[in-house]
Amino acid sequence: MSTEDRTALQAIEDRPAVVIRLLVVLAVALAMLIGPELARGRLVIVVVLVVATFCYALVLAVAEWRGRRLLRPSVATAVDSVLALVACGLTGGADSIMVTVLPLVVIAAAVRGGAVLGRLAALTVGVGFTAAAVLGADPGKRPLEAWLAGAWWTGFLVAAAVLVGVLVKMLERQVDAAATARARAEAEHEALVEERDLRERLSQAQQARMDGVRVVLHEFRTPVASLTALSADLAADRLSESARRTAVALLADHAVHLRDMLDGLADVAVSSGSPIGRVRERPVRLAELADAILDAAGVAPARRAPRIEPGDVAVRTDPQRLRRLLTNLVENAARHSGEAPVELDMRHADGVLVVEVRDRGPGLPPGQEGVVTAKGVALGERRGTAGLGLWIVETLVEAMRGELTLRPRDGGGVTAHLELPVPAAP
Repeated sequence: MSTEDRTALQAIEDRPAVVIRLLVVLAVALAMLIGPELARGRLVIVVVLVVATFCYALVLAVAEWRGRRLLRPSVATAVDSVLALVACGLTGGADSIMVTVLPLVVIAAAVRGGAVLGRLAALTVGVGFTAAAVLGADPGKRPLEAWLAGAWWTGFLVAAAVLVGVLVKMLERQVDAAATARARAEAEHEALVEERDLRERLSQAQQARMDGVRVVLHEFRTPVASLTALSADLAADRLSESARRTAVALLADHAVHLRDMLDGLADVAVSSGSPIGRVRERPVRLAELADAILDAAGVAPARRAPRIEPGDVAVRTDPQRLRRLLTNLVENAARHSGEAPVELDMRHADGVLVVEVRDRGPGLPPGQEGVVTAKGVALGERRGTAGLGLWIVETLVEAMRGELTLRPRDGGGVTAHLELPVPAAP
């Protein structure tokens, strides 16, 4: 227990004693006022004693109210016992009404000092009362009666101290048992919390792995579909010579992209389950990247409207991440634009790459503005998809420390505005 806790607990224990002391003095004063004969002809001395005791009790009460302690509890109990014995000696000894105060003094000593100190205090007060009973007895009273009264009250006070000591011991055992039970309950609660957290982490790890698998399936769809179409055209010899060269170049480009995606899949297998893999930065020319993105997204040449500023700029970034990010945006724009052009603008300045993908689709449906990037949510009326495209975009944007906003476009459609901190390649 800390020092502050001990101080607070001691203050709680002292307050009842202060209040009871003050009430006892007031009760004695009232008794003297109602029955002056109780003073046994020593009214002036008794009044002075009562006034002095009241001042003493009042000072202790005010100090306690202000949070200060003028006397240690053991000293205060000793003073109380002396005042009570003096009052007994002045008001008739064994016949004094002040004898009723003595059990209170002994109880206070037993509660504050423990069983041994309580019994010692009871014996001391009993001996003191015996002396007060003999010395303060009324004239004509036999000394034997005073001695017997003193012995009886001494035994009573010791018995009271023993009983209080037993009760205090029982209370301490109950407090210890309650503290032990509380500590055991807190330990069990902590164990349950740790078990719940472990289960939650395991569940999150499993979910991350499932997300990685879903992302890989989603991302492989576009290049595989393009490879299938190009391979079929080449196998059927339906392409002109120039178209054949273009198709072969696209096949090589898709093969590189698939290799990078397989590297990312390997990263998922050996990492914490992140669906975006490790970072592999290298120089990337934006003009070449724009053509690859439009090809991968299946945008027909007549619908392409790319614009690169400056035209020959190269940046250093992870091409696989950036391509995945932009391909999802362009593919989503192409899917919703019908036959309208898909505009792809790239601007690089001051270490920031700004990309805007604009379409002429139906725009953002009401109520989907805040959820279009949530996992499992697809834009518009599209059905039968996993709703992963924009969630993958959002995940990649966060991993690349960028910012993506989807805005309604004047005249219909959506503008996807992306800003990424990307340095220029040397």
